[in-house]
This record gives sequence, C-alpha cells and structure tokens, in this order.
Amino acid sequence: MRRMGVLITAVVLLLAWVLAALGVAPPGAQPGDDFSYSAMRWMMALPVGGSALVSGFMHTVQRKKMAAMIGWESNGFQIELGFASFGIGIAGIWATMLGPQAWLAISVIMSVFLLGAAANHILEMVRDRNFAPGNSLILIYDIGLPVSLWALLVGGGMLTGITG
Repeated sequence: MRRMGVLITAVVLLLAWVLAALGVAPPGAQPGDDFSYSAMRWMMALPVGGSALVSGFMHTVQRKKMAAMIGWESNGFQIELGFASFGIGIAGIWATMLGPQAWLAISVIMSVFLLGAAANHILEMVRDRNFAPGNSLILIYDIGLPVSLWALLVGGGMLTGITG
C-alpha cells in the first residue's frame, strides 16, 4: 500500500504526457497552442498543481503516515513543507491559464525543490540504507518532473523572448 501512494506521482506525470500526446485540451488551453504548450499546461495542472496539493494534504493532515512512508519521524517541519506544497500546487494550477513566463518561474521553483529532495533521498539511501518507498520510488517524480518541464521549455522554444 505504501508503494501505491508514491507510484501515483509517477502515474500523474505519465498521465500528463499521455493526455498531451492524445491531444486532449488542457485547462487554460488557447487557440493555436502547439504540443509543447498543451503538454506544459498539463504539467502545471497535474504533476505540479495536483501532486503538490496532495503532498500538502499528506504532509499536514496525514503527516505521521507520510513520515512513515518516507522512513522518517514526523516533525513540525512537515507542516511547513505541507503549506509550501499547498502554495506550489495553487500556483501550478493557476499557471495553466498563463504562459511561458509563469511556467518558467514555476519550473525553477519545482526543479530546485525536487532535485534538492532527490539529492537528499539518494543521500539517505546511501548513508542510511533508507529504501522506504517514499524515499526511493519518489525519485521517478523528483527527477522526472524537472526533466519534463525543462524539455518542454527548451524543446518547445518557450525561453525565446523570456530570457533574451
């Protein structure tokens, strides 16, 4: 059961890609959106917005269960992480209605957060032999989402005009 909760984040990431590939219109879709714009709107809605909101709930309301899934002890920092996750989730969902400037900002936030989390999870696997599902399987999401976001930003040409 522990693995199921962690795998859901990977499934949500995959679902965003599948919906974009099938041409399903995402929230905030605009006439003329190409694949990369559609895929990015799905990324903002599901693996950024939806998953962060669920993470916020799990790290606040279900904090003891979440800590056990990661292989940690529950503590007050989880509540802080939960509220930060709520903020990221709301911003991600809002960003579906916006464009590349908002997507770039949210991609920076998510990438720093998730890649930092991934480094910490890997450190705990090496140092502490912590292979709990919430500490190991979560790497699919922690690395996969930043790679997806930057592939769309760079590959979709979204950085042109924003950064230079």
